[in-house]
Amino acid sequence: MKAAIIANPISGKDIRRIVAHGSVFDNQEKVRMVRRILVGMKAAGVEEVLYMPEGYGIVPRALFDLDPHEIPASIEPVDVFLHMTQEDTVNSAALMEEAGVAVIVVMGGDGTSRAAASGARNTPILPLSTGTNNVFPVMIEATVAGLAAGVMASGGVSPAEGCYEASILEVLVDDEPRDIALIDVATYNDIFVASRAVWDITRVKQIFLSRCKPDSIGLSAIGGILESITPEEPRGLTITLDPAAPRRVRAPIGPGLFAEAGIGAVADMRPGEIVPVDLSPCILAVDGERELKVLEGQHAGVRISKDRLQVVDVERTMECARRKKLLGLCT
Repeated sequence: MKAAIIANPISGKDIRRIVAHGSVFDNQEKVRMVRRILVGMKAAGVEEVLYMPEGYGIVPRALFDLDPHEIPASIEPVDVFLHMTQEDTVNSAALMEEAGVAVIVVMGGDGTSRAAASGARNTPILPLSTGTNNVFPVMIEATVAGLAAGVMASGGVSPAEGCYEASILEVLVDDEPRDIALIDVATYNDIFVASRAVWDITRVKQIFLSRCKPDSIGLSAIGGILESITPEEPRGLTITLDPAAPRRVRAPIGPGLFAEAGIGAVADMRPGEIVPVDLSPCILAVDGERELKVLEGQHAGVRISKDRLQVVDVERTMECARRKKLLGLCT
């Protein structure tokens, strides 16, 4: 079976290093992580890996001076035309799915995971955190992540055994699906995408959430103060912000950046139910980044998709592998 790697060289470097206190995740550390992922995959029996080519050359640099016996025999880029935008991630993930990979390891933040999920809706992904507002990706040792991905790619642990199914949000404009979000969609009172990242809470009018918990960061932290929704629950939350509302919360919407928001209406979202966006024109921010323009006269809405995304649970996968005696027993 095949596995795949998407490593985003841009993640961990956005404007939140200026407007907040985000740390920089440099590409050399991503190179070192890829090395460990490949070694972990090989230990699980994977011999064929596809990867996304990109301008820095993270995977080719990772291969330099590695013992060929430590890594899979075939490590090849997908044949994708590079735009040097997130479209590369979408297109690469689609090609990986078409090639029949069993799992895609995605190195980046929420935005990178969203782009990969947009391209490969039917392939399990293992999201590793190297971004800024990381609610969706996990922080876990890259060797273990590679081993978990390898166990699944080799067929020892099935997606039903090792994955959880996450709720996702769909964005519609004039009743046509236009985008997805893994964590949140926000209605932003502006007409310019600009630097993409959301940090001015006074411009946010609505928040739509597929999950939230009090230990999150980003816009979902606002919802997490009100209640907790796990990724596997088939519901979401919509919040209308009102500066004049007496009910107020103070939440970390960025690394080292707190904001106070007045809470107006709060309501559950159910799968398939379209909740209208109350503002037009506006910008819709998906997973913390301004992406989609809603023009004057257009009508937008957000819903919890009836489809769900398969996400590798590393702990669950490794425990299943242990029970099946797939790990390194030497006697």
